[in-house]
Amino acid sequence: MTPIFRFDGIYTPVVTPYHANGKPNWDALAEVVEFLISHGVHGMISGGSTGENYAQTVAERVELAQFTKDRINGRVPLVVGTGAMLTADSIALATAAREMGADAILLASPPYAVPTDRENALNALAIDKAANLPVMLYNYPHRTGTMMGEEFLDRVVRSRNFCAIKESSGDINRVHLLARDYPHIQLGCGMDDQALEFFAWGAPFWVCGGSNFLPEEHVALYEACVVEGDFAKGRKIMSAMMPLMRVLEQGGKFIQTIKHGVTMNGINAGAMRAPLKGLNKDDKRALEQVTRVLKSTIADIKAGK
Repeated sequence: MTPIFRFDGIYTPVVTPYHANGKPNWDALAEVVEFLISHGVHGMISGGSTGENYAQTVAERVELAQFTKDRINGRVPLVVGTGAMLTADSIALATAAREMGADAILLASPPYAVPTDRENALNALAIDKAANLPVMLYNYPHRTGTMMGEEFLDRVVRSRNFCAIKESSGDINRVHLLARDYPHIQLGCGMDDQALEFFAWGAPFWVCGGSNFLPEEHVALYEACVVEGDFAKGRKIMSAMMPLMRVLEQGGKFIQTIKHGVTMNGINAGAMRAPLKGLNKDDKRALEQVTRVLKSTIADIKAGK
């Protein structure tokens, strides 16, 4: 079955820059959008966890999504995140996504409630009905407490809108399951240190927080593996990126690290909303060193050195 929407390439879950008073920094957000487009990302996600959606009201999330859509102005697809603890909030976000003309929605399991597969599927179908847009599922059981299991997948795909999944379980067996048994759902990498494996199993897209500040390098891996089919080159690029993955994933400071990376590029991403705090000097120094080596190494690989 041909999907109603193709997710291809690098999709950036956009950060939310803030002023010191905690209000969104609209000028900085506009700069982030322009930076990402000019450096080759293929789509953006507004209202993901990298954008600190858990610390925002529904009204704020809608305002941020509308602003992002207006700045993109049709140049790349916009996916609007609908993840929320309350189904009513997710439906409100899905409705807003439809009304603003978003290209798709990102749909995660509601956190903390731990619904059964059947309950989770009925919840997802209600959100889908409100949006009536292409859906990228988001399976992240470490954060939601719920795995989007086979019963869930079998139920939701009765709606053709469910055409992709961002798989963030970290279980490589899930990659095998999705690639083999659910080929009609586009497989997307949501676990950064497994990007090479996802591409080897035919994933056409990667949702990667690090592309907020290193878009060219993330695009380079996608192009090597998916566009060129050159996995020898892809392994070299992935090897160069692994130190970054360790900094991002193993320090428990994912969003803080991403936002500092954006600030390193000259765009003031600001602080995080509570309860998160910024990086210390050692963390910043480590990121700066890793980034410097990564950019140089991948530039040499792309140049054939």
